[in-house]
Amino acid sequence: MLFPMVWRMDMRILVGKNFARLRKEKGLTQEQVEERSGFSQQYLSGLEQGRRNPTVITLYELAQALKVSHVELVSPIE
Repeated sequence: MLFPMVWRMDMRILVGKNFARLRKEKGLTQEQVEERSGFSQQYLSGLEQGRRNPTVITLYELAQALKVSHVELVSPIE
């Protein structure tokens, strides 16, 4: 079974793009998310660049910091 091209995207890149988009939509800097979440600005930068492989718990905590559903972090980009 073949998956749509969206699903072939590396999940680290997908999460990073979604996180950056949502953070910017909320008008937040990485530093502000750092204060809310406890994750360092360096970690958040790496996440946005697709260099981090966050756990499910990390995704949940980051979603809480952004006040969005964790599902939004892993949803395919349309």
